Parts: sequence; structure tokens; C-alpha cells
Amino acid sequence: MHTHGISEETVIYPAIEPYRHGMLDVGDGHSLYWEECGNPEGKPAVVLHGGPGSGCTPASRRLFDPERYRVVLFDQRNCGRSTPHASEPEVDLSANSTHHLVADLERLRTSLGIERWLVSGASWGSVLGLAYAERHPERVTEMLHSGVATGRRRETDLLTRNLGLMFPEAYERFRELVPEGEIAAGYHRLLFDADPAVRERAARAWCDWETAIIPTAPGPSPRYENPKFRMAFARIVTHFFTNGSWLDEGELLRDAGKLAGIPGVIVQGVLDLSNLVGTPWELAAAWPGAELVLVDDTGHNNSLGLDAARVAALDRFATHH
Repeated sequence: MHTHGISEETVIYPAIEPYRHGMLDVGDGHSLYWEECGNPEGKPAVVLHGGPGSGCTPASRRLFDPERYRVVLFDQRNCGRSTPHASEPEVDLSANSTHHLVADLERLRTSLGIERWLVSGASWGSVLGLAYAERHPERVTEMLHSGVATGRRRETDLLTRNLGLMFPEAYERFRELVPEGEIAAGYHRLLFDADPAVRERAARAWCDWETAIIPTAPGPSPRYENPKFRMAFARIVTHFFTNGSWLDEGELLRDAGKLAGIPGVIVQGVLDLSNLVGTPWELAAAWPGAELVLVDDTGHNNSLGLDAARVAALDRFATHH
């Protein structure tokens, strides 16, 4: 897909504000922030943010035609506006797992009176979306995923270790704090150290590495400059990586046959370094009827080309009943 001569204004929909929002008690002492945008009578869709731990953003609203979609966004456990927040010194993440998040999605769906909905996920959100759809296929009308992952160890090994061959200087700095053993587990321990200075140094180092391995990005995410965001994000990511996202190795690809009958589009940047382990092609092959759209000159991060491909897919899905 080529994007020469198009501007942001011609690709995505105008900015909109939620017409309704609230907090949902999901048990275990957790409350999730949620919001609804677009047309209350429109086609239901839910947005699953990345990270895990990034929180939902206003930009995600703009991929959906506000006249035709009823868009639900929410902050997953311990991040964004959900409580308790993972940046709090004594926070307990034991009730934050893929299984909890899948159950949260069902609780949110029923609380909003939605029978079935389109599921859209990016990066970690694609892992969660696939896990949800494989467990509740009858609740999913279509799926759109970008920057895809499936929660496999080979994917997290790529991100935490193997990309060190491509970015040796950044990797040396990343490895300084955890010179031996599993990197995610080592960072997770540091992020819960009794010394606030140790925790902060680990959170910054983790986010610096996340920036380094997305060289196509225009610069570090501004959110990484927020100490609260940085701490919560690093803690949640390392919590999930250390636990293999609570998925059997290869589970989501193995069970992709359960997605038969759910139309799907996978939008992937050609320059996304996570492609090195082949996930987009493996997922497209395992998911009956899925369509893989490759976007030129685009990495893991947002781009006009990526947005144009996602909007095109959502516009097409909007005509489904």
C-alpha cells in the first residue's frame, strides 16, 4: 500500500469525544475506565490497546466512522485511568493476567448491553483479541489487528534479546541493569525494588529499549516522559512477559481454527521488526478466511499507510450486519 500524496485529514476521521464513560467494577479490587464514542445506535466495536499497559488513546477513536460505529474503548487492568494503578509503590499485579482481561471484556460487553461486537487490537491488543475471540467466537462479528503478536516465547525473546544484534549499543545499555538471566524477570524484580531510585532507573531503561527497537518511530513516545506512565507500563509488560502471558506456547496459532467464520484483516508494516519471527504470515495461514495487508515503509508504530489500511478495513466492515 502506497501513501504518497495523502494527509492525515484524508485518512482518519475527525476527533470526537465520548458521549458516555464510567468505571466498571470487575472484582479483585479492580475498576476499569471505559468510554463510548460515535453513534449509540451504530455497529458495536471494542478497541484493545497495546502494551500491555499502554492505556487507550483518543487517536484510536478516529479510525472508526462516527456515524456508523458505536466504539467502546477501555483501559485494561492497572493502567490508564483504571484502578489500582501499576505505578503505585505497593500495587499487587497478581489479579492481572490474560485470563482476567478476557473475563473483563465479557463483563464490559454484558454491562453495556452489547450482544456481539467487532474486536480491534494493536500489538499486545491483538494477543488479547485473539485470546478473547478463540474463547468467545460467538461474541465477535469481525476482527482487525495490526502490529500483530500471539504471545509466544519466540516473540518476547526477539523483543528482549535477539534484537540486540541489530541495536548493540542500545542493548548494552539495556543489559547493564540485568547482566545475567531472564531479562524481563530481572527487570520485573528491579521495578518492585524497595528503593524508588532503583525502580525509576529500571523503568526508564526499559522504556529506552522499547524506543530503540522501533527505529521507524519519529522519536520516543511522549508518554515515556511521564514517570507514572513509565513505571506502570514497564511493570505490566514485564509481568506479562515473565509469565508467558499465561498462554500455552503457540496456543493462539494452534486454536486459530476456532476463528473460522469471523472475517478478519491483519494490517502489518513491512518494516515491523516483529515480522522477523513470521507471526503475521503464520497467523494469516492459521486463521481461516483472514486477509493480510502489508503496508510499505511502515514499522510497528502508527503511520498514514497503517491508518489508511485500518480505516479501509473498518469502513468495509461497517456495511456488515
